[in-house]
Amino acid sequence: MAEDDRETARLWRINRTIHELVNDRGFQVSDDELKMDLNYFRSQYAQNGRVDRNLLNFFTNARSNPSDQIFVFFADEKSVGIKTMRRFIHILDEKAIQRGIIIYPTAMTPSSRKVISQMAAQYTLEEFAESELLVNITKHKLVPRHEVMTPEEKRELLDKYRLRESQLPRIQLGDPVSRYYGLKRGQVVRIIRPSETSGRYASYRMAF
Repeated sequence: MAEDDRETARLWRINRTIHELVNDRGFQVSDDELKMDLNYFRSQYAQNGRVDRNLLNFFTNARSNPSDQIFVFFADEKSVGIKTMRRFIHILDEKAIQRGIIIYPTAMTPSSRKVISQMAAQYTLEEFAESELLVNITKHKLVPRHEVMTPEEKRELLDKYRLRESQLPRIQLGDPVSRYYGLKRGQVVRIIRPSETSGRYASYRMAF
């Protein structure tokens, strides 16, 4: 029973982080989901003491564009294979959703990872291990605030400082913060840090 309680608490933290991630990307998430406590989570998602990952799946719409949807899928297979990926894609296809995030307990097989690149023309697919979502890295005291800039803000930045894209510092797509925000190649983030003299200062990095 103690093991079930630990697993429930673990999945509660993961569920909270993925809702924060989706919210920070501009999708609609209710305050109830963001502030859900462990006891309520247990009452909603734990059956016979164990959490049913299928109940954690959800989809939502972008706040600025309701037709832009994202589906979050919790795999219940420890090492995700082709069968699970087919189920994931089938749900996306059935609901006519082009964005999807799959969260897996332990690992993904090489063949299942290939599906993500093979379907890139049709879907924007991302994957996270459950262990990567135990903590929201953007809330860590050592991680400065990141803001994803719009294309218009990026143009204004380049014009203001008379820069070419190649002159901007870089942030890798594989960086944990890049993955959290789902950055695409060429997008720019504004990074805000505290400053002893001016209160705070901003720097900029482009994803590559």
